[in-house]
Amino acid sequence: MFKALLVLALAAPLAVHAALTPHEVVEDTSVRVMEVLDANRETYKQDTDAFLDGLNEIMNPVVDFRGIARSVMTVRYSGRATDEQMDRFIETFKRSMVQFYGNALLEFDSGMIKVLPPTGRGKYGDDRTSVDMEIRTSNGMVYPVTYTMVLIDDQWKVRNVIVEGINMGLLFRDQFAQAMQSHRGDLDAVIDNWGTVVAQSAKTVEKEVEN
Repeated sequence: MFKALLVLALAAPLAVHAALTPHEVVEDTSVRVMEVLDANRETYKQDTDAFLDGLNEIMNPVVDFRGIARSVMTVRYSGRATDEQMDRFIETFKRSMVQFYGNALLEFDSGMIKVLPPTGRGKYGDDRTSVDMEIRTSNGMVYPVTYTMVLIDDQWKVRNVIVEGINMGLLFRDQFAQAMQSHRGDLDAVIDNWGTVVAQSAKTVEKEVEN
């Protein structure tokens, strides 16, 4: 269930609407995502590669993968990474996230997304803000979601997501640091095995949420 909640949380604001506010982006696109999901679920189950390609095409312009990846790696490790290693981690991070979200999205049967109106809480500044959302599942459960969104080149992009109180950016940052310890500081090994780290992290958090 946690994977499904996370993918809905992240998939909601995945359309390019440069002229819209962060809340309008999230609200408008959440409707579109649910409509596409309901109309194409069976097709996507039969052609997962096409679905992942389509999802990646949508996510690229709106999710700040480079900023997220650098934050996960932290200055401690990104400072010693070569340009090639940094680019490779960004691509590996993006690929593992899109694959994870795509698989989770196919598992989600039904639900409702409600974007909450803007409030003074969570206001960071002119180029950074937060958007609150509620995800209601078919069994009546309600899960809170908060996006951190940043303004990059006049377009609002997702920088972080908090689902049911779990800060995904901090979670992956901790997992990256642990992976560096496990691989004795071998950055290439961490990058090569990052997909496994993401999968293990998701399983751990899913159990925590469900319990």
